Amino acid sequence: MNKRTLIALKVAVWLACLVPLGLLVYNGFTNNLGPDPTATVTHATGFATLRLLVISLAITPVRRLSPRLAWLVRFRRLLGLFAFFYGCLHLLTYLWLYSGFNVAAMIDDIAKRRYILAGVTAWLLLVPLAATSTNWSIRKLGGKRWQALHRLAYVSAICGVIHYWWIVKSGVRTPITITLVLAILLLARIVWSVRQIVSRQATVGTSA
Repeated sequence: MNKRTLIALKVAVWLACLVPLGLLVYNGFTNNLGPDPTATVTHATGFATLRLLVISLAITPVRRLSPRLAWLVRFRRLLGLFAFFYGCLHLLTYLWLYSGFNVAAMIDDIAKRRYILAGVTAWLLLVPLAATSTNWSIRKLGGKRWQALHRLAYVSAICGVIHYWWIVKSGVRTPITITLVLAILLLARIVWSVRQIVSRQATVGTSA
């Protein structure tokens, strides 16, 4: 892939990732956030976080299925950082608009509402990943330790999906699509890991 194409794709990804924020800003200025603007902002930032995180996780299995798409890995870090960005906005919405930065109210909410605990856990798991997203961090930690740390993205996504299920009303099935996609990605990860183990054992057995 030549440099111009790569730059064009990066610009396109940036613009696509900024669409949810742009829509919120536009609808806010045009007074079109619905009857409950706070809920609208909360849901939009939450959806953006989870979708971008799952899309970033999908890059590795897609790349393995089709080596021609190996260039997608160049965008995984960007998508992950945007997921963290929207996760921060999502958390800020709760801290500011729902709890008013009242620590006692936050603690009470976490104790009473399990979906808040799941959401905060998902965000906390993303913090070290965002903090170690630089090339310097990869060199400092070493490739294997860095990869092991960044597998927390799967755990964060699981917590995010649980957060989604717990926050919707009983009988609502809107989280099913993102849940199935994540389940497929996790299964692909497990299958790949098992194949790698079997391959290594076969190699050891042959050399012996």
